[in-house]
Amino acid sequence: MNTDLLADLNEHLRLEFRAAHEYLAMSIWLSAHDLPGFSVWMRQQSTDELGHANRVIEHLLDRDQAVKLPAIPEPPADWPDAVALVAHVLRNEQEVTASITALYEAAEGAGDRGAQIMLQWFVNEQMEEESSARALLGRLKLAGSTGLGLLLVDQELAAGKIPGTASSSESVPV
Repeated sequence: MNTDLLADLNEHLRLEFRAAHEYLAMSIWLSAHDLPGFSVWMRQQSTDELGHANRVIEHLLDRDQAVKLPAIPEPPADWPDAVALVAHVLRNEQEVTASITALYEAAEGAGDRGAQIMLQWFVNEQMEEESSARALLGRLKLAGSTGLGLLLVDQELAAGKIPGTASSSESVPV
């Protein structure tokens, strides 16, 4: 494996682990603010991000490459409201998408077909991740960040009824 690509894949782990850490902190904040639907959704997002990191790690291990686990900064513990929280999620996902795009281009430039195949999964996944965050943010902006509107969005999330969110993909026919 190209040494630059290896370094970049190891560096990408920082984004996946940071997102997992932040999403877990968000889940805790949402739970403390009596938003169980949001909390469960964010906890699942955290678990998904750990899975993404593990996918990169497995790829590197399968190719007998060195894995370097990054230090992760302490996540924020408070947000002004649910809208700001979900906007933060969208920014995180956009940053991960930019990293995946750069990694894919580096793998292409290095002629590394194995990395390209692995990264194609991430390209598809990031389209879904950004779509989910955008859908939820749009719904929150319509509903408002307090009161009955927020409660209704929380209940929709709990029931998996918000288009674009991971839980709704199983219940919405395609």
